[in-house]
Amino acid sequence: MDIDKIRSETPGLSHGIHMLACGSALPSQSVVDAVVEFTQLESRIGGYEAHTQESTMLDATYDSVARLVGAQRHEIALVENATVAWCQVFYTLPLKAGDRIITCQAEYAANYVAFLHRQKKDGIEIDVVPNDEAGALDITALDALITDRTALIAITWVPTNGGLVNPAAKVGAIAAKHQIPYLLDACQAVGQMPVDVTTLKCDFLSATGRKFLRGPRGTGFLYIKEKWLERLEPVMLDHFSAPLEDSSLYSLRSDARRFETWENNYALRAGLKVACDYAMVLGLEKIQSRAWGLAASLREKLLGLPGTTIMDLGAEHCAIVSFTIDGLDPVETVALLRQKGISIGVTTPASTKLDAERRHLPVMLRAAPHYFNNEDDLDALIRALKDML
Repeated sequence: MDIDKIRSETPGLSHGIHMLACGSALPSQSVVDAVVEFTQLESRIGGYEAHTQESTMLDATYDSVARLVGAQRHEIALVENATVAWCQVFYTLPLKAGDRIITCQAEYAANYVAFLHRQKKDGIEIDVVPNDEAGALDITALDALITDRTALIAITWVPTNGGLVNPAAKVGAIAAKHQIPYLLDACQAVGQMPVDVTTLKCDFLSATGRKFLRGPRGTGFLYIKEKWLERLEPVMLDHFSAPLEDSSLYSLRSDARRFETWENNYALRAGLKVACDYAMVLGLEKIQSRAWGLAASLREKLLGLPGTTIMDLGAEHCAIVSFTIDGLDPVETVALLRQKGISIGVTTPASTKLDAERRHLPVMLRAAPHYFNNEDDLDALIRALKDML
């Protein structure tokens, strides 16, 4: 990877050090240009006219997203964010009273709220898989939890609060063996590591554009395995997802776009396409190696600071680093770092409630270096933290 070239193509780096790819990563100049140029085109000729003129490019966004995750274009729906993508499937699945959902300790809070909502509304039940000794989802325990009432396995691959990487492909193998639908939240995974839905054996996958993929905010996508396309009728329809045949009949689209509605932000879609293509040209294996390597280096450097505890679980760690430092308030620390031109973040117990309660987690600092960062960035963060002690 030509890091100097990549850094020169990342305008945000001229304004400071950014290590919060797990929140909203710095976009490349090409992503910014795609969004701005389409918006300017709309301003010159009108929104409908711009859509018509650039329809081929916009339609190719489905191909770019599909290539990114190893899917077919008709299996992809483009939506506003990962939560919308996830909820579109979850609320469509015909779960009934007594059906059981299996999830993980590190499940994202938004997803768990939806579990509780359907528990209240539909009478479903929730099973939480315990962790293994390293802190990842225990595959053996997952297999043992499955009963004839298990109707869905829904887990988060990489949690928002740390470097854990759950064994998503092994979960998929178990789901396939038992013929149980498998919904995978890949919000923090897409863009920092290879993602292949065939290898994962997932039936559904949700993701965002703004995190490690370096796309615009307000973009997300949903993968739906082909076999489900004719089985699921979304809980919300309009005349795009289900065109009217006559005044008394609609016909659902045959592709995943039955989970979309008519109006969209096409400028952001243009940016999402460029972000996907940019990542694919660089290579997700190379991106993973560099980003995870920088995160490993940061963990080592952090441990040289007195009172530092690395909070990441699992046998392997991704590019998210969660930690605490005795005597430093996380919220105040983040604010002070931003004054120095360094961006990291905090993660609160509310974002991963089950994991936080089990481990009695406090508010933690959270850094996520990406491939455009370098060792100088890490050292600058360490110096700034050391000065606060």
